[in-house]
Amino acid sequence: MSFKNKPARAIVLPLNSLKYRAAEHFDFLAEWMRRPRQTASVVPSSRYLAQIMVRDIAPDGARVLELGGGTGVFTRAILATGLPAERLEVVEINAAFASGLRRQFPGVDIIQHRAESISGHVAGAAGDYQQVISGLPLLAMNQEIQRAILQEAFTLLAPDGVFVQFTYSLRSPVNSAILASLGLEAVRAGQTVRNFPPATIFHFRRITPPQD
Repeated sequence: MSFKNKPARAIVLPLNSLKYRAAEHFDFLAEWMRRPRQTASVVPSSRYLAQIMVRDIAPDGARVLELGGGTGVFTRAILATGLPAERLEVVEINAAFASGLRRQFPGVDIIQHRAESISGHVAGAAGDYQQVISGLPLLAMNQEIQRAILQEAFTLLAPDGVFVQFTYSLRSPVNSAILASLGLEAVRAGQTVRNFPPATIFHFRRITPPQD
């Protein structure tokens, strides 16, 4: 599904949308003040970043797992691709965010569990997922947790599945040594300045062995 961004001056939001976004930003800031390491940003991701994150989802394809649902920015974008709600699961450890996600998306399974041990708590089996969309602050996590999250994700992903991650750095949030040990590669897939802070998107994939 393709998206066309309108010029900023042409965007007019209805009052209720403005109120909703203001409330969303307030909720995100409040959670950041309570748990700064867990939330990692003072504002939710922008819809422009969300569009890049989800643009390669096949709506008639396999399941999708979102890690770190937050206030639902990526969740809304995933569902906007046409993927049925019953093929989406969202992982959110923060109780306040998880409660909000359940209210917003009653047809989506919201799982309140840690991402580094999530494979035993999802509806799908190993290999059932086309993509993992990650809103987790991997850059702020130690290498042991990074490795565990990627191992869990690639247990669930199909052989050609993709782990989609954004970061506020121009470099991959996971270093080359960890990726090599897991047989993965990171490819820069996009960038946007229409986010605060500006963000870079990476796709993590299994390294395909060279053909003889």
